[in-house]
Amino acid sequence: MESSIVMKKRIVQTVFFAFVVLFLFPAVLGAADAALRQPQSVSDTAAKTDDQPLTLPACYALALKQSELIAVDAELIKQAEAHFLQALGTLLPQVSFSRAETRQKTDMSSSSDRSFEQKIVFQQTLFSGFKEFAAMSGSQLEKRQREHEKRRAEQLLLGDVSDAFYLVLEIREDLRILELIQKALTERIDELNVRENLGKSRASEIATTQTQLYVLEDQIESVRNQEKIAHELLAFLIGRTEYEITGTSEQLPLLTLESEYAARAASRSDVLAADYAWQLDKKRVQVARSGFFPQVDLGVSYYTHRTSAPTDSDWTSLLTITVPIFEGTTTYGEVKEAVSRSRESELLLRRVTRSVSQDIHDAYVNAQSAFARTEILKKAVESAERSYDLQTQDYKLNMVNNLDVLTVLQSLENIRRTYNHMLYESKRAYWQLRIAAGESL
Repeated sequence: MESSIVMKKRIVQTVFFAFVVLFLFPAVLGAADAALRQPQSVSDTAAKTDDQPLTLPACYALALKQSELIAVDAELIKQAEAHFLQALGTLLPQVSFSRAETRQKTDMSSSSDRSFEQKIVFQQTLFSGFKEFAAMSGSQLEKRQREHEKRRAEQLLLGDVSDAFYLVLEIREDLRILELIQKALTERIDELNVRENLGKSRASEIATTQTQLYVLEDQIESVRNQEKIAHELLAFLIGRTEYEITGTSEQLPLLTLESEYAARAASRSDVLAADYAWQLDKKRVQVARSGFFPQVDLGVSYYTHRTSAPTDSDWTSLLTITVPIFEGTTTYGEVKEAVSRSRESELLLRRVTRSVSQDIHDAYVNAQSAFARTEILKKAVESAERSYDLQTQDYKLNMVNNLDVLTVLQSLENIRRTYNHMLYESKRAYWQLRIAAGESL
C-alpha cells in the first residue's frame, strides 16, 4: 500500500513536470524571442522620419520591415528553435492516458465476459546512443546558422538600398546639371538675338545654338524617365510610393588600409553561417551513427481502474532493451550519406572563405579607383568652369566665335555629369566595400 502511494506521488510529479516543460517553457521562450526581436535603433530611426526627408539609414530601416526575404530568414530561425524543442521532447518523459475495454463471448456461455482497464502510462527513453543530445546540439547550431544567414541577408539588402538611394540622388543631380546648361543655352540664344539685331552675329550661330538646345532637351526627357525608374526601384525596396530623400551634402569618407577590411573576412556572417552548417552536419553524423547502438526504454503504467488479472496490482513496469543486430545496410547508408554531407559542407566553407577575401579585395580596388577619379574630376570641373567664364568674356570682346563658346559649354556639361556620376559611384563603392567586409549600419 505504501509503495502504491509513493508511485502515485511520483506520477503526479511527473505529470506536473511535463506540463511545465511542454507548456510554460515554450511560452517563456516565445517571450524571450519577442524581446530579442524588438526594433533596434535603425528601425526607431524610420519611425521618426514620416514627415522628414529620408536618409540612407531611414530608407534601410523601412526596407528591413518591407523585405519578404528577411521575414523568411526570421521564420527559418523559428523553425530551428522548433527543432530544438522536438529534440528536447525525446528526452522528456511521455505521459498519456489510456482506457481499454474487452468483450468476449464463448460458445459455452450465453453471456459475454467484459473487462476493462484505465491507466496512466509513463514512458521514458533511457539510452538511444546519445542521439537526442546530438540533435539538441545540432538544433542550436542550426539556429546560429540561420541567424548569421539573416544577418548577411540584411547586409546585402543594405547594398541594394544604398545603390538605389544614391542612384536617385545621382539622377536628380544630373537633371539639375542639365537644366543649368539649358538655362545657359537659353541665355546664349537671347544674347545672340541681341547681337544679331546689332549686326554683330549671324543667324547661323543662333540656329546652331538652338539645335544644341533641342538635343539637350531630349537628354533632359531621357534623364527624367530614368529618374522615374530609379524612384520606383527605391519605392519597391522601402514600401513607400511617395517620399523625399536627402543626402546630397554627404562628404566622401576616408578609406583605411585594405588589410583592416581584409581582417574582417573570417567574421563575415556568411562565413560564420557556413561554419555552423559544417558543425551541424557533423552532429548529424553522430545522429546517424547512433543507429548502431542499443536503445533502452522504460515504461510504467498506473491503473486507476482494472478488472483484468491481476486485479490486486495498481501498476506495472517494463524495461525494454533493443540491440540492433542486422537491419540490412540502412544505417550504414545513412552514416555514409551524413559523412558525405559533412565533407560537402566543409568544402563549401573553404570556398566561401576564399571568395570573401577576393570580394573584399575587388571592392577595395573599385572604391579606391572611384575615390581617386572623383578627386581628379572635381579639379576638372573647376578648370572647365573657369575656361567657360574666360571664353564668354573673350566672346564679348570678339576674340572667339560662338562655336568656341558652345564647344567649351558642351565640355563643361560632359565633365560635370561625369564628375556627378563618379561622386555617387564612389559612395556606392564605399558601401559595397563595407558590406563586403561584413559591416552594416
